[in-house]
Amino acid sequence: MLRFLVPVLAALLLLPMDAQATERMRLGYGRLITNDAIAEFRDRERTGSYVSSRVWGPEWTGRLPDRFGQLIELRLGVELLAPASLRRPRPGSRPWAGALSAGVHTHFEGYSVEYSVGAAIYATGPQTHLDDLQRGLHDLIDATSPSDRVLDNQIENGFQPTVLVETARSFPIGARTTLRPFVEGQAGIETFMRVGFDLTFGDITRGELLVRDSTTGHRYRVVQNTDATGFGFVIGADMARVSDSVFLPSDRGYDLTPRRDRVRAGVHWQGRRASAFYGLTWLGKEYETQPDNQLVGSVRLKLAF
Repeated sequence: MLRFLVPVLAALLLLPMDAQATERMRLGYGRLITNDAIAEFRDRERTGSYVSSRVWGPEWTGRLPDRFGQLIELRLGVELLAPASLRRPRPGSRPWAGALSAGVHTHFEGYSVEYSVGAAIYATGPQTHLDDLQRGLHDLIDATSPSDRVLDNQIENGFQPTVLVETARSFPIGARTTLRPFVEGQAGIETFMRVGFDLTFGDITRGELLVRDSTTGHRYRVVQNTDATGFGFVIGADMARVSDSVFLPSDRGYDLTPRRDRVRAGVHWQGRRASAFYGLTWLGKEYETQPDNQLVGSVRLKLAF
């Protein structure tokens, strides 16, 4: 893994800083909130996440630039993972885990192939104070909070450098439908290879920059085109072979499932001064003793004043 990790980290840290690079402007901002409580009204497994992206680059033309490092994305994330029972988890349940992440990514295109290359650092364990955050929020809304036993068994403090590479290509199907198959590889907090597709219906998101949420696979809008209004629909699916996961350590006896599957669908709405997104994602089992599959919901609302 290190032989792959080091050159990607070095390349991102040494992004071009010439005169052209200094002409970058802020192009957009995107975010996505995901929680199982806004889908199946439960609190377990991939229980909640938040991701936000800020992008700088040359003037946006509706297409990715053709060079590595011209367009830069700063991505910040929070993720909470929990056993099926926050009070008395049964043997074999996943350990509670909280992760904070900060990463730098670049997006570009060559010969009709779209590339996304990024590096991030993940912090895990009590040092993140995400356990205190969940307890505080659950106390505020009078929901069940994780017990001392659950939090005492959480994933320990650590820092995980992580690299992520995605390649994709978009194929028009008729006038208003696009098929986008992709291949994704990651090494770090979780190490995997993934293949999948996204199918988009309508003009919403056409000519925009979207980036992929790690929990659900939904692509959220970062550089938006507000000329088109109305609704757009997306469906997608992917499967991954995960060889290692900090969230499910093998030295604690966890056996990863041979395949990790996701199926998702969502709807975008774009008005003159506001936009919104709601999506659902079915998540297959991640480890052999996981009690069941999971359904999570994702939302985003943007208002322009």
